[in-house]
Amino acid sequence: MKKVLSIFAFVVLISSCSITTGLTATGNSVKSATKTGTSTATLLFGILPLGGDASIATAAKNGDIDKIATVDVKTTNILFILTKVQTKVTGQNP
Repeated sequence: MKKVLSIFAFVVLISSCSITTGLTATGNSVKSATKTGTSTATLLFGILPLGGDASIATAAKNGDIDKIATVDVKTTNILFILTKVQTKVTGQNP
């Protein structure tokens, strides 16, 4: 029984949790969104930045987007130690 509990505890500890949240960005048409841009940041313990910039502006710049249609933010947490935030922007450049 101890072995089963130990294995279960190990699996829980090495698993990660990922959540994707869609945000309403603008009233621009989603149908005309032809470009995608992403930006990523990594955090230690959820507060100490290790690098990157997960802002909407950076994602739009990386995708050469002027008119933003949608914004998705994906947060991945590994053992509550390392957190990765990825912002994905769709839109167009007229």
